[in-house]
Amino acid sequence: MKEGLGKSVARVEDDRLLSGRGRYTDDFALRGEARAIVLRSPHPAARIVAIDAEAAQRMEGVALILTGADIEAAGLGHVSSMVDYKRPDGSPMFKTPRPVLAVGRVRHVGDPVAFIVADTLDQARAAAEAVVVDYEPLPSVSDSLAALERGAPAVWDECPDNISFIFEAGDANAVETAFAGADHVTSLDLVINRISAAPMEPRAAVGDYDSSTNRFTLYCGVQNPHSMRRVLANRYLNVAESDLRVVSPDMGGAFGMRSSPYPELTLVLHSARLLGRPVRWTIERSEAFVADDQARDNRTRAELALDKDGTFLALRVRTTASLGAYVAMGAAGPVTLNIGGLAGVYTTPAIHVRATGVLTNTPSTSAYRGAGRPEASYVIERLIDAAAREIGIDRIALRRRNTIAPSQMPFKTGLTFTYDCGEFERNLDLALEAIDHGGFAARAAESRAAGRLRGFGIANVIERAAAMGEETAEIRFDPSGGATLLMGTHSHGQGHETVFRQLLSDKLGLDFEDVRYVQGDTDLVAHGFGTFGSRSSGLGGAAIERAAAKVFDKCRKVVAHSMEADEGDIEFVDGTFFVSGTDRRMSIREAAQRTYMANALPPGMEPGLHERAAFVPVGATFPNGCHASEVEIDPETGLVRVARYVVVDDVGNVMNPLLLKGQIHGGLVQGAGQILFEDIVWDPDSGQQLSGSFMDYCMPRASDFPFFEVSSNPVPTTLNPLGIKGAGEAGTVGAMPCVMSAILDALANQGVTHFDMPATPYRVWRALHESKD
Repeated sequence: MKEGLGKSVARVEDDRLLSGRGRYTDDFALRGEARAIVLRSPHPAARIVAIDAEAAQRMEGVALILTGADIEAAGLGHVSSMVDYKRPDGSPMFKTPRPVLAVGRVRHVGDPVAFIVADTLDQARAAAEAVVVDYEPLPSVSDSLAALERGAPAVWDECPDNISFIFEAGDANAVETAFAGADHVTSLDLVINRISAAPMEPRAAVGDYDSSTNRFTLYCGVQNPHSMRRVLANRYLNVAESDLRVVSPDMGGAFGMRSSPYPELTLVLHSARLLGRPVRWTIERSEAFVADDQARDNRTRAELALDKDGTFLALRVRTTASLGAYVAMGAAGPVTLNIGGLAGVYTTPAIHVRATGVLTNTPSTSAYRGAGRPEASYVIERLIDAAAREIGIDRIALRRRNTIAPSQMPFKTGLTFTYDCGEFERNLDLALEAIDHGGFAARAAESRAAGRLRGFGIANVIERAAAMGEETAEIRFDPSGGATLLMGTHSHGQGHETVFRQLLSDKLGLDFEDVRYVQGDTDLVAHGFGTFGSRSSGLGGAAIERAAAKVFDKCRKVVAHSMEADEGDIEFVDGTFFVSGTDRRMSIREAAQRTYMANALPPGMEPGLHERAAFVPVGATFPNGCHASEVEIDPETGLVRVARYVVVDDVGNVMNPLLLKGQIHGGLVQGAGQILFEDIVWDPDSGQQLSGSFMDYCMPRASDFPFFEVSSNPVPTTLNPLGIKGAGEAGTVGAMPCVMSAILDALANQGVTHFDMPATPYRVWRALHESKD
């Protein structure tokens, strides 16, 4: 069966995953493997006076106990931020090392202190309890604004003001001039709270070492196997990349959280080398809440200047971003690399942004679905709603007045991005029509009659996608004519196995079922950049198209030679070559077989058919869209119910509409989940995390949402040959501002004009009662 592009093909991998035949890290059972756990700090800040592991080391089954001193003695390295910014005084950015195990001091609850390896997990746990760590507790600070106050505890003595970096973008002088002449200025102080990725499958890793070849193998679900191999080999283990194989199997969600080189990955590999046996480690859910990279955690002061007609003149944004105790490799990205999204889809001529990266005694923050894009959209869309209320202009009309028109493309924004194409106002029109905005007043009246508050939310959003790194694809035909597609991207729920086989079926006319798909093994796949930032379909798809073109060219030469025809007379339709004007035909499968027959090849052609291609983006793409929603609030309980949700997205050409909707549905739930439920909370006095389990950290469920209505308004980009813009972040980017817009609309008539996430029932109920008082 041939399943080309544009068809709604169900994910073929689902049959395997839903029937228990998926292969996760836990399914790689190696002979003689030991089990490991990490002993973590119970203190947010403390000196390590001494570690006594002698009694634990003598316990039954204990094979190895490692501390920070052992790691230092072994000469293992560490990594830090990928970027180089400045501090307020112009000195270099303060880059914290991220040690494999803490040495001398711990800086957040969950900081790894010792690694215990034993024959069984129970033995490792018992030994961990017997390790005695003498801590000298120190003052701590968990809030980014508190960390900037004079006299606040220093997370690192070398950085007494807790400022890792300052980042600025835009034209400060133009913004100041515009604000000075503005007729109206809207200002907001916004909290974008901290959240956890909390994937279905917690992190796990198995390390193996072959002394006969002096080679490591790591089994671990990661988003970027080749990049992870490079960092682990070059920065931690100090070995050649070829001496490390990374196998990344199926995984239960990633969302950016699985892109970091966590200490445990080095620990299982180093321990396996020391012991001469495989070492397995799996994090527990409560442990993950203090050991996984977390996300968001921004405090923002935003100001929008307008003239008397409501035209946007300038935007000024000041953001304080908590980085945690260690500046992770990707920590600065969300608050700096995607900051251009603050411009939105609007013509604002002057924008200036300053972001301050602050150290706190908390786990590191890093990329999480959207990685700065949802935060940027949230800020500008909240400002527009507030400005409309203050000036007395309809918020939809205010958006229209300032929206970039298609005739203005390409459009250089007032910040860092240049948009290549888009129909932003049409997205808005289609979304309003789909949600029946004209009937909202009647629905709101019905809600009031039932004792509930109904609100309407709107958000125009745009994001940068597919901006970084090359991507590769390789197509291998075996002598019997079977095809294998090897990809440098990595699917962790996106459906690559389906959509990339669709693409190859479309380009070469192969039967969908006859294409074998390979990913996630650095020994099998030559190179890849990985999956993040909505890059896979556009960049990976372009690489497939280029590799397929090479396959086609070679096969056409073979067909022409076999049929004694000119290449120019060879035509190709639906997987079959034929000589124009004749009945002579040859399938691509037969042509592939002939490439392995030396006597069937043109002179000078090498036998075999295996073509590889890479695609390097010439610039970022800009997926965009409009989200519209309606919520109902029960004022007696504060419970918020999302009643309707509509999305009109422009992600460029759509490869598989069914998979696209699935991606957007998942993103919507993650964005709305942060607005409604999710929140990482610390006790400010003790520094202890209070939301350390699913009893305290509320995850969104299917029953919390209506059926999402998703439609497309594709405006293909010319920046990749498939015209794809990307869709992985799209739902999350729009859901945050859209759902909060609806909540505030519902609360506005009750006197509540400002509200920060999350909109839990108690917080909404309290806001309503405080407004009455």
